[in-house]
Amino acid sequence: MVEKENLVFYYTFTKEDGSIKIFEIELNQQTLELIHEPFSKLPVWTELEFNKCPNCPLNKEQTPNCPVATNIVEMVEIFKDSKSFENATVQITTSQREYRKEASLQQGVSSMLGIIMVSAGCPILSKLRPMVRFHLPFASTEETIYRAVSMYLVNQYFRSQNGIDPDWKLNGLMDIYKKIHNVNIAFFNRLSSLKGKDANVNALIILDNFANYINFSIDRKKLSKIKWMFDNTGDQK
Repeated sequence: MVEKENLVFYYTFTKEDGSIKIFEIELNQQTLELIHEPFSKLPVWTELEFNKCPNCPLNKEQTPNCPVATNIVEMVEIFKDSKSFENATVQITTSQREYRKEASLQQGVSSMLGIIMVSAGCPILSKLRPMVRFHLPFASTEETIYRAVSMYLVNQYFRSQNGIDPDWKLNGLMDIYKKIHNVNIAFFNRLSSLKGKDANVNALIILDNFANYINFSIDRKKLSKIKWMFDNTGDQK
């Protein structure tokens, strides 16, 4: 594969019937914005007002199409006739490493969807964009919590360096994930309106389950899933 200056993820799906599909996801190295050639004609379901997210700050005059929807048209079309639990070998290749897993299509699509959704230009989902730089395919709930909390706290450090009051209690992170949950619900309705099987829709459900679990863990002060790692460092006494 050709080396590029930008950050590139290659997702290769090899299905049990031997068919192979490769997706190239390219992000700007500095902004982590998705670089994608726009389609000449977009389907109706990509229009901003089509099952629009209730908390969407965009308006159709300036942004006639949902930035996330416009960037997953190819993916949705390819997997529209695929069932969630179809098995495939999913290989993710970057300039630094390679991941490979025997997984269901919904797991592979969910991992890929997670990159696209936060980097496509949605003002709400872009809050998680720093996590894309250290994307971890097929992450567990424990790994996702650690990455999300770490990302947020590093940002609070930089805020404090700029003279802005930091939020060490993670209240802002809970707010971010509550808004993301609303986006996921609306996007679920957007994809559910399409004809086809359920791989695309269930991939989104996986992402939303992660969002809900992170919010629950923080809200109930149950970060014990990662707290144990620090118990023997001597810093908790």
